[in-house]
Amino acid sequence: MKKSFSLILRILLLPVLFSHLLFGAEHSKLPPLPAAVSGNAVAAVKNAQDLYSLMGVGEKKTWDDVSNRVFTLHLGSSGWREAKPVPGVAGRLGAVAVGVKNKIYLFGGYIVDNTGSQIIVPDVNVYLVDEGRWYRAADIPTPVDSTVAVLSLNRYIYLIAGRSNHGPVNRVQLYDTEKNTWADATPAPGSAVYGHAGGISDDAIVYVDGARKNPDRGVPYVASDECWLGKIDRKDPSKISWTQLPSHPGPGRFGIEAGAQEHRVIFSGGTTAPHNFKGAAYDGKPLQTSSVTFAYDVHANHWETLSEDTPDPRSDASAILATPYGAVILGGLKENGAPTAEVALLPKK
Repeated sequence: MKKSFSLILRILLLPVLFSHLLFGAEHSKLPPLPAAVSGNAVAAVKNAQDLYSLMGVGEKKTWDDVSNRVFTLHLGSSGWREAKPVPGVAGRLGAVAVGVKNKIYLFGGYIVDNTGSQIIVPDVNVYLVDEGRWYRAADIPTPVDSTVAVLSLNRYIYLIAGRSNHGPVNRVQLYDTEKNTWADATPAPGSAVYGHAGGISDDAIVYVDGARKNPDRGVPYVASDECWLGKIDRKDPSKISWTQLPSHPGPGRFGIEAGAQEHRVIFSGGTTAPHNFKGAAYDGKPLQTSSVTFAYDVHANHWETLSEDTPDPRSDASAILATPYGAVILGGLKENGAPTAEVALLPKK
């Protein structure tokens, strides 16, 4: 009798197991973006079922190839579609985005003109996902690009350091999505950087590396190797207790992608030297992209290597998005310095 019941149970479970295998096979590769892009902002909303790539530069990597286009993918659908573009006459690079409930908050970035000049803007644009429209929120007090943006309590957004029109800053700017107001949080310690990477898990911010001003003659910026942990005060969101961390695994130093998943902040890719939006290193040497994917476990308080040979490593894709299918990277610069339309699904440990 027990054998018969066991056989019946296995037969009943076969369709479930089969569908699970099909699900894994179907989503092991997500559809590519409609166009190659790097320097784009990314965000996820609706329990990370809807992914967004906003603005960035295309394959020509010229000033007139910087776009204000917005692409969105609903997981499980056949492909990407185009949403309403970001308002403004010009696209931007180095902006950051955060999904909060059914809104996307898009911060800063810079505009490039035909002379090569770069202007960092204070714009905060908010996209109402369900209504398909944009509105303008309160400007960033100190406009920045290539910053780290993290969300706490599904309300407060922190912009950590970044590049201003006068160079990298240590300022941590705190935006209250409910009141549409800005405040200063405890400044980031150490070197003022931009092009760094970070995320938040359990009210613990982790950020690493980036580019800092070169104190010597020669190239304008050099890589930083500093790693920091910031714990947000539960009673006062403007107070952050910062602690320096030991060096992370792997050589990535600029343009790393990062994002939180469960109790870890995950990092992947990046290049060993700071570079411009065209993928040209300031020191004139060929770019070397790190293939190491690593994480900081905020519960265990240590670094861990997830992969030493990540397929298709890249930089300049703004952030890693945590989705039901795993951690993904949308676009970015490939190892040869070319923007890509491919969506990378990062390996699990």
